Amino acid sequence: MFNKKKYTGFKNGGLGEIYPEEILLDATNMPNFNMQQLEGFFIRKINKSLIVLMCILFLFILSFFAYKIYTMQILEGYKYNQLAEHNKFRAAPIFPRRGGIVDRNGTSLAWNTASNTSRIIKREYINEEGFSTLLGYISYPKLDKSGVFWQSEYIGKDGIEKQYQSKLNGTLGSELYEVRATGEILPGKITKNSIEGEQIVLNIDAPLQSKMYQYIKELAIDKGFRGGAGVMMDVNTGKVIAITSYPEYNNNIMSNASNEMERALISEWLIDKDNKFTNRAISGLYTPGSTVKPFMAYAALNEGIIDPYKNILSTGKLIIKNKYGGQDTVFKDWKVHGYVDMRHGIAVSSDEYFYQIGGGYGDQKGLGIDNIYKYMSSFGFGSDTGIDLPGEHHGVIPNREWKNKMYEDGDWKLGDTYHTSIGQYGFQTSPIELLRSVSAIANGGILITPHVYGEIDTKNSNIINLNLDQDKLKVVQEGMRLAVTDQNIGTVRSLYVKGIDVAAKSGTAELGMKKDRVNSWVMGYFPYDKPKYAFVIIMESGDVKNLTGASSVMKRILQYIVENPLP
Repeated sequence: MFNKKKYTGFKNGGLGEIYPEEILLDATNMPNFNMQQLEGFFIRKINKSLIVLMCILFLFILSFFAYKIYTMQILEGYKYNQLAEHNKFRAAPIFPRRGGIVDRNGTSLAWNTASNTSRIIKREYINEEGFSTLLGYISYPKLDKSGVFWQSEYIGKDGIEKQYQSKLNGTLGSELYEVRATGEILPGKITKNSIEGEQIVLNIDAPLQSKMYQYIKELAIDKGFRGGAGVMMDVNTGKVIAITSYPEYNNNIMSNASNEMERALISEWLIDKDNKFTNRAISGLYTPGSTVKPFMAYAALNEGIIDPYKNILSTGKLIIKNKYGGQDTVFKDWKVHGYVDMRHGIAVSSDEYFYQIGGGYGDQKGLGIDNIYKYMSSFGFGSDTGIDLPGEHHGVIPNREWKNKMYEDGDWKLGDTYHTSIGQYGFQTSPIELLRSVSAIANGGILITPHVYGEIDTKNSNIINLNLDQDKLKVVQEGMRLAVTDQNIGTVRSLYVKGIDVAAKSGTAELGMKKDRVNSWVMGYFPYDKPKYAFVIIMESGDVKNLTGASSVMKRILQYIVENPLP
């Protein structure tokens, strides 16, 4: 029962009893209310504790932001102001001019060309052939998509450019410029000047090197050689005045390829079989053949194996009888020479003579492989020369240890000694290695370090005095001179050029199982009486039937030198 009280209600003008229908809503009538106007709902008051909690949370957030503002504006205002100032500046590199490269006469071999559209300075090289593997090429600074340099210097990738990177590169400078919020770039200011790289003056004689390459290339194309290399050095200072390798890449294209055709050409160079990126003069390893004979001769004399005047009969072949009744072993000479002493053995390049003093035969005692290895090592075979160019590879002198590693049947045999005595079997050398060795014959027994740049360091450990017996060495020198002057039997008589006295030794090394290809060598020095320069030419993999080889290249070079004397 509801109590009836006077109350301003919804009936009878606000007077009368409170009726239940005035309090309770009929759920069935809900659809008749406007729900968007909150009709048909009770409105309940918010709990006071919830209001207090929300106020506390709001005050906490407001206090936190107020504290951060106070910290950034007051306590750390200076720091953030400085950061803001720096954020609007950007740094840009100022690339130094790379040092130039010139030959000993001042002829430019590598130089810079300024660009009006780029910070990067273009590098260019001499257009003449024969210099690419010597000079090398560079990789330019590189930008990412946002315009930031991720490679901030020129990097030498081969040759002199790589070897003397630190001298040529110089020191990077920098420039600060302002960038507005709109992206507008304002003129900057230099904060650090760049320092130009050092100019390098090579010991190279550019005209001579150009001719050397030209003659090697022409013979290779004419006679079907796969490649070639040449090198010439001052035997007293170690200064390399010419060093070239055929075939070669084009370093202007390698550095500055600007179109699809040039980029395709580079791709071809990288995969072809010509090995254009190999500097054959320092990295090519070849069987030396008869060029080892002068060194063998000195070893035999110094060990007392033979008197230089003793004659050995060359019948065209040396036969080793099989003591068990089987087939005899024959070691052939390249021709019948008759009786030869040491000087003539060198001059005519008798294989039989060197078989016998190397391995022994009958009553003739031989050096044996251990002595051969000792003397060949002392003359610099099988070791780096220390030349100031990247990528040098040293050769191999066959010996017992080497054979044990190479073959399952590692027992050293007499025949192995015979073949090693004439520069065959597993013997390998590079042109620069052979040049250093023949220079020691020319200069009286000093193993000198070849270098294409700068003066020699007399304290360098690679400079070795072999303390050779000069009388015995003289026999070897005379044999090499006889090879040129004897117009009947001398193997390098083609180098008898009027106006220049040369001592030399040639070599022909057979290749492969078929022995249908050969490497052709010539080495030597001049002038004979007062040696100044030594040389080595290698013509790689030519037809065995071809009789024109490295000596023909050297003859043309000597004729050029007669007309254009070297200092």
